[in-house]
Amino acid sequence: MSYLRINNIGKAYKRYARKSGRFLEWLGLGCRHELKWVLQGVTFTVEPGEAVGIIGVNGAGKSTLLKIIAGTTKPTTGTVEIGGRISALLELGMGFHPDFTGRQNVYMAAQLKGMAREEIADKMREIEDFAEIGDYIDQPVRVYSSGMQVRLAFSVATAVRPDILIVDEALSVGDASFQRKCFQRIEAFRGAGTTLLFVSHAIDTVKKLCSRAVFLHAGQVKHLGEAKKVCDEYERFLFGGPKSQSLLAPRKEPRIAQFDPSLVPSCEMVYGTGEAEIEACWLENSDGHRINVIEAGQPFVWRYRVKFNRDVENSVFAMMIKTKEGIELYGVDSKFLGILGQDFRSGEIVDVRFQLSNHLAPGIYYFNCGVRVDEEKIYFLSRRIDAAILRVTASQKTTVAVGIMDMEAVIDVEKYCKK
Repeated sequence: MSYLRINNIGKAYKRYARKSGRFLEWLGLGCRHELKWVLQGVTFTVEPGEAVGIIGVNGAGKSTLLKIIAGTTKPTTGTVEIGGRISALLELGMGFHPDFTGRQNVYMAAQLKGMAREEIADKMREIEDFAEIGDYIDQPVRVYSSGMQVRLAFSVATAVRPDILIVDEALSVGDASFQRKCFQRIEAFRGAGTTLLFVSHAIDTVKKLCSRAVFLHAGQVKHLGEAKKVCDEYERFLFGGPKSQSLLAPRKEPRIAQFDPSLVPSCEMVYGTGEAEIEACWLENSDGHRINVIEAGQPFVWRYRVKFNRDVENSVFAMMIKTKEGIELYGVDSKFLGILGQDFRSGEIVDVRFQLSNHLAPGIYYFNCGVRVDEEKIYFLSRRIDAAILRVTASQKTTVAVGIMDMEAVIDVEKYCKK
């Protein structure tokens, strides 16, 4: 069973009054030192298949705790009980040698995880395809960008589904498309029973991905419980006191082109019976121009073209919008919108247009599209998942400070004076 039991974990480092102190102590000559505790009395359990987030400010002890769980650092006090195979993505490029090629580092890192060379060789093509770094796989890691390092590191860490997966903030380095690809794999692992320990400063992501959370403060567990409640406590800790307006003022992103060629999903999944095929799908603005970047508040169109390969009765056209973490924000189909199932002949081509208002907060969103038949048992003739990316940027009308929706709030504050 893939469980974790963290029992009274403490970690202390020795601090010496002079630089030679450690050397003198090693020689047995004695040297005074003091202990600096970075973790004390940390206790919690992660149940099989559960996702638990760890949050806290820099220096709270999060990374140290993960290193102890992963076995790269020994605790000063306490024990860690691990049930199952563990895989950890900790510091960026951790374990990679800069002078060795990506391929050589894959073999070294995978062998450290207990994989045999034959198993690594069988998985190499899959690792390369997932990382998508091309010919750089045979170049020294020292020439990699930080994004390329995290691509390769995540690909190796998840080449074989672990019983327990530990992720420490590293995904924040990757681009939006790769982040979604990673979250897809994490979702698949969780569906298969993998236990997840997730460290991030992205509070919204912790709330969406995790059922419980641990708030570490000064090396101790300050709060432990339901993810939303713990995250709310953390935000209250961060922002409860007075803050200058400059820290809280919303940052406006610069206006950029409405089509960004780099926003290409690399994690699209396509399936169906083959009775129809979604040949193309794209986003448009109200003027009919192709886009994938739009300002908050601006309406847009999700459009796709379907070719029928066989005669089909009672066709239904569907769409969905998700966050990069896979949270379903909005889904609808033609039947729900009052259009009865339609019949099409083999060879006919249909243009489907969903005109959408835009209450999305600034961020990255993914789109699904599909065509199915209106029967009691739902199955898709053709479906494309994560087929397009939309980046929503802030506008002058943006009112959202936190969250994924803009409710366009209007505030009125009135002072009452006693007569």
